Amino acid sequence: MTTALLKQPTQPTAVRKPNRSFVHGLLSNKKALTGMAVMLIFIALALLAPVLFPGDPSRITAMASLEPSTEHWLGTTAKGQDVLALTVHGSRSSLFVGLTVGIASTFIGILVGLASAYFGKFIDEALSLVTNVFLLLPGLPLLVILAAFLPPGLGTVILVLVVTGWAGSARVLRSQALSIRSKDFVAAAVVSGERAGRIMFREILPNMASIVMGTLLACVIYGIGAQAGLEFLGLGDVSTVSWGNNLFWAGNEGALLTGSWWVFVPSGVCIALVAFALALINYAVDEVTNPRLRKIKAPATPKNIERSAAK
Repeated sequence: MTTALLKQPTQPTAVRKPNRSFVHGLLSNKKALTGMAVMLIFIALALLAPVLFPGDPSRITAMASLEPSTEHWLGTTAKGQDVLALTVHGSRSSLFVGLTVGIASTFIGILVGLASAYFGKFIDEALSLVTNVFLLLPGLPLLVILAAFLPPGLGTVILVLVVTGWAGSARVLRSQALSIRSKDFVAAAVVSGERAGRIMFREILPNMASIVMGTLLACVIYGIGAQAGLEFLGLGDVSTVSWGNNLFWAGNEGALLTGSWWVFVPSGVCIALVAFALALINYAVDEVTNPRLRKIKAPATPKNIERSAAK
């Protein structure tokens, strides 16, 4: 009787944690919650920018180079533009470009990686050759050359960043797809006569959800940072309002030389915060999907209860 009573507490629900769902794991991860909270704030600001600051954010509204005050919370530029309005409106372009580049680069990487891993032989060699060529090309010079010769505009920036950013994701996804391609359930699907597209997207791809998520987040970070870098060099469309163009005009107007830190710090901090938030989510995804990084609480056995009570 005593032995039966002692064995009852050794069957807690905590043992099921390794099999919990991916979404539940993210929602219970502090890093993921912090990153998602920061991203939701920026997305909300981007969506509400026309409501918070209606009209053209580039219009001159006050005296030039005013320090932050109650009237202008982040001061004004050397032209008399409100820095807060430029920063909030700049989030729309920067987040749009980052998300578009991330989704497009990941989509191309999925297509190339799955086709290369599944078909193999000549197709694998050809796609691997193309991927290696793009990986070996120096990224920044290629970005500068393409952006300089193509007509300026938001579409050009997105096209340039996608062309130079898909190869890394394709290489990562191909290696993951190769390991899944050799599994028994894929061989069974091939033997049963399933179509190649169905096997790749219904059998292999769902088992790559975590690596696809991590690749997507990394590509979004790359898109936001690369766009800011191109526009800071003056290779973007200077007529649009974005964080990169804010930094470009701050440099051209001598904000660094005059000590007008309030002109360039907000856009730089926004880029850093978005990248930090996405990196937190990326790390959380790795924690949830990687058993070596997952923290599992020990079962509530009588010995553990006595140890916790002694502490």
